Amino acid sequence: MGKKFRKLRKIRLHREGTTTLVSGFAGLAVFNALIFYFLYAFSPAVCYVLLGISVVLYLVVLNFYQCPIRRFAGDDTQGVVVAPADGKVVVVEEVEENEYFHDRRIMVSIFMSPFNVHANWVPVEGCVKKVMHHNGRYRAAWLPKASIENERSTIVITTPEGTDILVRQIAGAMARRIVTYLDEGEECYIDEHLGFIKLGSRVDVYLPLGTKVNVALGQKTTGNETIIANL
Repeated sequence: MGKKFRKLRKIRLHREGTTTLVSGFAGLAVFNALIFYFLYAFSPAVCYVLLGISVVLYLVVLNFYQCPIRRFAGDDTQGVVVAPADGKVVVVEEVEENEYFHDRRIMVSIFMSPFNVHANWVPVEGCVKKVMHHNGRYRAAWLPKASIENERSTIVITTPEGTDILVRQIAGAMARRIVTYLDEGEECYIDEHLGFIKLGSRVDVYLPLGTKVNVALGQKTTGNETIIANL
């Protein structure tokens, strides 16, 4: 009981959702108040059904904006690449990365559904070498071309050992805002938030050839906890 209670205390709401949650609650409250005022006398059942739907929708959005406080459980972070997001692994393959490296890399892609937490975590410790934002389309995030055609933010982190890791936040069909908290030249660490993507999206990680990948297609990941690779 005590352990479960401590775990619950580590979950909070992300600051990116404050405006949406407040305005959404107010809008649904007004909508349901009007429904009950005008329709309750004629059809109470319809009023309660709409109220139930409103509650479910709000709980889905509330879950979306959760911001779990997580601490990496390992003792040593050297060479460790943790999952930058909650979601499902949709790509593990060797690809040509033509936007920054212009060579072949191993890409691990994690897709976040609207039911996942959408906070993003720093996958490796090191120094932020590059941060770039690219405008683009809003294709479904699971499509292969989304990595190069959708709106996205690209972050390159150099580990203490001198290895460059590229992380790409990609907007999806519903996403309209990507937030990146890192700035060029600053140090970053596992356990820190990298950013946030609103409403269905994905995060790609590009790793050097020869990296040991620890996840498989279809595997679910937990941000800042699942070790997706070892450099």
